[in-house]
Amino acid sequence: MKIVAVTSCAAGISHTFMAEEALVEAGKELDYNVRVETQGNIGTQTPLTQQEIEDADLVVIASDVTVSLARFTGKRVYQVSTNDAIADAKKVISEASEKAEMTMDSIEESKGKNVGSGVTIGTAKHNAFFRHTMSGVGYMIPMATCGLLLALANIFAFNSDAQGHLVNWGFDESTALGYFMSHLFMVGKVGFTLMIPLFAGFVANSIADRPAIAPAMIGAYIANDPTFLGTKTGGSFLAALLIAFIVGYMVLYLKRIPWPKILRPAVPIMIIPVISTFLIFIFVLYGIGKPISLAMDTMYQWLNILVTEHQSSSFLIGAVIGGMIGFDFGGPINKTAYVFSTAVFVDTLGQYGVDGANLLPFTAVQASISIAPLGIFVASRLFKKRFSSEERNTANAACAMGIVGVSEGAIPFAAANPIQLIVASVCGSALAGGLVGLWGIRNFGGLGSPLGTIIGYIEQPIPIVSWVLCTGAGILLTAVIIGVWRTKSEKNMEKAYA
Repeated sequence: MKIVAVTSCAAGISHTFMAEEALVEAGKELDYNVRVETQGNIGTQTPLTQQEIEDADLVVIASDVTVSLARFTGKRVYQVSTNDAIADAKKVISEASEKAEMTMDSIEESKGKNVGSGVTIGTAKHNAFFRHTMSGVGYMIPMATCGLLLALANIFAFNSDAQGHLVNWGFDESTALGYFMSHLFMVGKVGFTLMIPLFAGFVANSIADRPAIAPAMIGAYIANDPTFLGTKTGGSFLAALLIAFIVGYMVLYLKRIPWPKILRPAVPIMIIPVISTFLIFIFVLYGIGKPISLAMDTMYQWLNILVTEHQSSSFLIGAVIGGMIGFDFGGPINKTAYVFSTAVFVDTLGQYGVDGANLLPFTAVQASISIAPLGIFVASRLFKKRFSSEERNTANAACAMGIVGVSEGAIPFAAANPIQLIVASVCGSALAGGLVGLWGIRNFGGLGSPLGTIIGYIEQPIPIVSWVLCTGAGILLTAVIIGVWRTKSEKNMEKAYA
């Protein structure tokens, strides 16, 4: 059997290539010819040729985002998430050979139906909402990394006392360094400003293709502009997500209208974008704009009251955020917590300034994001006899990813023992997130790992020590749970690609 496959995840980093490896290895074991195209953040690599697609008996789409199926028209296609392929690629191929369905032909497509809408979805969790949302997240992440530039500039803006407490914030633009860093800070703010409209644009693109991008981006931008709305804050990601789906399905409807033949060339590039933008402008201005912005402002005030007046709630909020980060190793829940924390950070920073910004969710994310991979590495050293040599080598790679704040390094172990790793990761990540909340630590930007206290700016009770203790406690708890749970010399990694 000849099989072609496409793998793609939201971040376009780890899941994409691990799913590729799993499918290729499974193909070798089953004696099938498997050819995989990866669509990572670097773009499409090892692209499938038209001849390879025509010769294929089966198409497997292992993706967490929307992948165009137009070129697979007439082929049997089976679609699953990257996690399914990583966990049991042989099972995915076996089920695909039995359950894959033919994609719709061009006649049905011309009637306005989505190509591939009848394709079997391999798992219940692989639903359209998450697929469209993760498509937007995948395009947003590179823009979100502009926060690193903002964090770097921030280091030169903070003036602290001997205990590490912030006493003043600002750039001395009379010096060359201050002038340079103040403008670098502005670049970082531009990245954060564009991040939300970009997210909305590509969620809408996932639903209705390119004509939906411009109206969704414009709608999300004005819904997050307090000046336009006459409010204190914008609607944040909640407004952007709602607008993206409204625009996406609005454009789908407009595409199905039987436009006069003379207008058809202008429909996708001018008519639909203009109509959609006008309608979403009306909807934001007189509909959802102010209510969502007021709701977000109320939430920010509520969070500030909880943090400032109820110390115990800080531990709970940090623990919940940390647990979400540790739950699915870069998956939808992890990304939801990341997006939420970034929105709170950016919005409250713009509304209340540095002194009034609510950094608890963002700090909890940064403290917990590397707990799982570093916990695995520590477990492989503390409980050496319970790890095979192959597992210890993989743990080294997980450590390298954890050091730079990439939680996906835990995926091979999670694929082999999902319950064990999820429990250990959630417990350790929740502890780290809760402790930074309890101690009142504030992370203004930097590396999401124990190294963040050096590569970044963190306001903490005891410089360096507080952050290391909080993250170290989470790492140690994760390591102990993993080590105690495992049996001696388990060969768990073999299951991941069995």
